[in-house]
Amino acid sequence: MNPRFHAAIGEAMSRLRTADVTGATAAVQRALAGREPMRRGDPDSGTQSGDGFETPSARGLRAILQKLRNERANFVPTPSHGDAIAEEARDSENFRARRFQSAVGSVAYKLYLPSDHADRELALVMMLHGCTQNPDDFARGTRMNALAEEFGLIVAYPLQPKSANAQGCWNWFDARHQERGAGEPAVLAGLAQELASEFKIDRKRVFVAGLSAGGAMADVLSSAYPDVFSAVGIHSGLPHGAACDVMSAFAAMKGNGKAAAKGRSPIRKIIFHGGADARVHPSNGKRVFDLARSAHGEPPEFQTDTVINGKRVTRSLLGHGQDPAIAEHWLIHGGGHAWSGGDHLGSYVDATGPDASREMIRFFLEA
Repeated sequence: MNPRFHAAIGEAMSRLRTADVTGATAAVQRALAGREPMRRGDPDSGTQSGDGFETPSARGLRAILQKLRNERANFVPTPSHGDAIAEEARDSENFRARRFQSAVGSVAYKLYLPSDHADRELALVMMLHGCTQNPDDFARGTRMNALAEEFGLIVAYPLQPKSANAQGCWNWFDARHQERGAGEPAVLAGLAQELASEFKIDRKRVFVAGLSAGGAMADVLSSAYPDVFSAVGIHSGLPHGAACDVMSAFAAMKGNGKAAAKGRSPIRKIIFHGGADARVHPSNGKRVFDLARSAHGEPPEFQTDTVINGKRVTRSLLGHGQDPAIAEHWLIHGGGHAWSGGDHLGSYVDATGPDASREMIRFFLEA
């Protein structure tokens, strides 16, 4: 878009917000004429435009705005980086908006179907975004849709509306949303069950993963619905039961959470956490791992230390012999509060370090 035209229209919109119809009309006329926007302090910002003619009435403004709409093709901007992201976020044949409704509630979600889903054995992954995120942003940052094509995954991205939480966070810390049969866990589990039925997916191939508040809710689901989900991925999250209200949630995020005995879930878990996470203390990831150990009778632990994409990573595993690991804990030294190895076009992403999405899928499918 022509910068001068853009500035003039911006001035017009600003004046309309303060009921300055006369000034807005003059700004639109200057935009159409290709002249500079007028500063508020200019002496000719009143009843007469800088072009030497009297400003028309509100009816004239409506006519000019209609002209702008009719001629908007002349001012179509060159696609920008942001426009490309917005275009990608729109529904497509493979990625569509849907809604699930049940007796306990409803949830809007985006669903990704791999191109050849009718000819493959499928798995389902439910992805729970973090605070301030949405399904399109989370899909972009985690690159999970690309893995869906590679591994034959159906990926569901539920949306937490602002009406449920002002920051768009899953209410993992609220006692009303921590138990089976009610609240957000019941709705999310119901969605997973409906999709598994619709696409004929075996329960052993139904998984859930999340980031931050989404990771915490994923752990709630692992405890409340172990009959629905067979494995869980928790990135920068907290253990089920670490908090019961807003104040205890802040304490838990600082690493001073409750004992979280509710987090002793029998299902397999893979945990990622940045060692320098200033939003959710890394001790929370370790706590999830320790609870997984106690839930399985203290199995042996194996640990490796390596460098992946320039980041030092300590990887701990629980298991027996050649069997798939019961739990994995990836501590990314120096990592912050961000999805590891994702796409920088998404929010809360660290493009360096291990690829958390790929490692989660590997962990989910190897059992």
